[in-house]
Amino acid sequence: MNTSPVIDHIVSWLRDYALNAGCKGFVIGISGGIDSALTSTLCAKTGLELLCLEMPIHQEINQDQRAARHIDWLKKNYNNISSQRIELSATYDAFCNALPSANGESHDLALVNTRARLRMSALYYFAGLKKLLVAGTGNKVEDFGVGFYTKYGDGGVDLSPIADLVKSEVFELGRALNINQEILDAAPTDGLWGDDRTDEDQLGASYDELEWAMAFDGDESTLSERQTVVLGIYRRLNRINQHKMLPIPVCLIPENLR
Repeated sequence: MNTSPVIDHIVSWLRDYALNAGCKGFVIGISGGIDSALTSTLCAKTGLELLCLEMPIHQEINQDQRAARHIDWLKKNYNNISSQRIELSATYDAFCNALPSANGESHDLALVNTRARLRMSALYYFAGLKKLLVAGTGNKVEDFGVGFYTKYGDGGVDLSPIADLVKSEVFELGRALNINQEILDAAPTDGLWGDDRTDEDQLGASYDELEWAMAFDGDESTLSERQTVVLGIYRRLNRINQHKMLPIPVCLIPENLR
């Protein structure tokens, strides 16, 4: 990838979109991962306002510290950065206590998605308060390949500056922008479980493998056993998560019934 022109293109696109929308800049949740680090840096380069939110919910300490250090790095390199730390653990706990008790995998996943939706609410609070746009951090594999995000959580954004970049390209741009090495070295994680489980732990395949599967259009009889497994993982996730990737279905009323 020719990184400099791509960076310039995204930054110009972000600036033009915000100005045409009559907004002052962007607000973004900083997780300590490469996607939010890259997106926030691209937003910072527009010269428009950038509000970085830390929104821990029983966060794993390494993720929390990486997020804080990235915000410090942004402030040292750009003069348009402000930040706010919103501790959402008590809010999340109160919400959980108001729900009927349940057990099982589906219950755990529903609560994980609740974390992402609480953060989305906080982002849009500040967006409305300060006339900012919520910048999404999803990459192409997550958003259009396997649907690895929370509907109306981290999927609830105003614009998606890196959603046409696969994960390897995200890392490539991150290196070109000199993003902190600890973020580049960290295993990708959604940070929603309150522990150190990675995206690969949850998905069953690495991003490199999923990128391969997303682009695969060859003879399946030549695949290795692992490649066959990965292709199956990709196709299953792509199928069951279409409800996230497609527009909300609308029941159209036939004219003869009106």
